[in-house]
Amino acid sequence: MSHPRPLLALTAAAVVTVVALGTAGLTTGSAAAPPAVSLGAAAPADRLPTADQLKAALLSTAELGPNFTEVPVGQSSASTGGGASPVAGCDALRSLLNGTEAGPSPQLPHQEVEFDGPDGNPMVTESLTAEDAAQLTSDFTVVTDAFTDCHSLTFNDGTDASVTFTVTPVTLGDRQGAPAVRLDGTLAGVPLNGYIAVERFGTVALSYGFFQRDDASSQLASLYYRAAVAKAERTLGSPAGTATAPPASV
Repeated sequence: MSHPRPLLALTAAAVVTVVALGTAGLTTGSAAAPPAVSLGAAAPADRLPTADQLKAALLSTAELGPNFTEVPVGQSSASTGGGASPVAGCDALRSLLNGTEAGPSPQLPHQEVEFDGPDGNPMVTESLTAEDAAQLTSDFTVVTDAFTDCHSLTFNDGTDASVTFTVTPVTLGDRQGAPAVRLDGTLAGVPLNGYIAVERFGTVALSYGFFQRDDASSQLASLYYRAAVAKAERTLGSPAGTATAPPASV
């Protein structure tokens, strides 16, 4: 049964596009008047990786396996389009997922990738964003607090189809305390399950999403998240969780 896929795609689009820290307008506070977090340009003291370096640190089909297909950038079936705001519910996390992408720049290098399994199940999304270390610390705190405070989210695709997910903090990888949540919902009797996680590597933030239907196991979600973290550590030269940039020689 494949009709829940558009909602999975919508969820994936919100995550990879907006929970990208520096590339998005992060907001906090109440739904009525959320104050914006101003994202500053990278400080000269910070040596940020280039977009090409970030691209090299992303997962590829080689890590995921032959059953996955990479969705070309700009052709993702997960596009929300038209400035849609598909998320309702928890104020803190909703404001992150409903935000408007500012777009990458030399001051905020950004790369993202999406993979589809057979018939779009499961879906894996990953993005890497670089920004000034102090600003990234602030942004990372906003996301961590949102993950902790949120208990329910509703996604809709602009039609009659919608699904409410329960949101539960989890440990997805090896580092205890790394922000991650599990999403569980049902659409037309079909179980939908997803995971959202963020991690930092000095001046780089990783955003990860995994979405599936008819399967509540976290095994693949954790496997691919660990692979994403390991590749980012290896390629960027910074251990997961560190708040300082790697040496200039890396």
